[in-house]
Amino acid sequence: MPLPPALVKKAREFRGSPAPARAAATVVLLDPETLDVYVLRRASTMVFGGMHAFPGGRVDPDDRPETVRGDWADRLGVPDEQARAVVGAAARELFEEAGVLLAGPLDEPERTVGDVSSADWEADRAAVAARELSMTDLLARRGLRMRDDLLLPWSRWITPEFEPKRFDTWFFVALLPQAQTARDVSGEADTTTWISPAAANGLAMLPPTRVTLDELSPYRRIDDLVAASGQRNAAVPIMPQVELTGDGGAVVRIQVQPNRPVM
Repeated sequence: MPLPPALVKKAREFRGSPAPARAAATVVLLDPETLDVYVLRRASTMVFGGMHAFPGGRVDPDDRPETVRGDWADRLGVPDEQARAVVGAAARELFEEAGVLLAGPLDEPERTVGDVSSADWEADRAAVAARELSMTDLLARRGLRMRDDLLLPWSRWITPEFEPKRFDTWFFVALLPQAQTARDVSGEADTTTWISPAAANGLAMLPPTRVTLDELSPYRRIDDLVAASGQRNAAVPIMPQVELTGDGGAVVRIQVQPNRPVM
């Protein structure tokens, strides 16, 4: 697929050694009834301004909430401590950027918290976003545990080598909890919307976002999508390869890993 002009310029001018890729997490928030996804358009003042994306950001290695699932290290392909940090980052970024909290009461493992848009919840969300409160402390104070079983590992993408800021990003699909709504609270977007994956073709987005939506488009039932996530290997990274063209442009070629059971 073709690259946006700003990325073409970076690719053509790149010299030297690539920057290290920092761990990150991205969450595709999914309505389990309609299978629509929640996307935001980055504000013009942000990196990749004007591009549509999913909530996400860098991993905070100091925040590792206890998880319900015990197989994250195998699913993500990293040691347990790092895997829990990636999962914690996914849940935190979803709360920070969309106001959706994947958590439930300690003594009711099948339940999730209800509406989290009240003033006291908003104060906690702002504190988490400002790094004044960790997700671990927030959950403990409110008698909750993280519902990471609502996070479905989907893929892993590494930023091309020409980018000065590079990320090793795990993509998750998350099921929107009942009684919660996503809302624009991050300050990093100029618009947000729920849209079907197939209807998002005309939106400006980077290759990982586009490919993820293309992969989600065939599914019509949530059970099928959940089953598919179990067959994907999110431990194997995908790194787009950029080819410069003779007309001064560049294209990106992506070798997407085939779905296969995780060993």
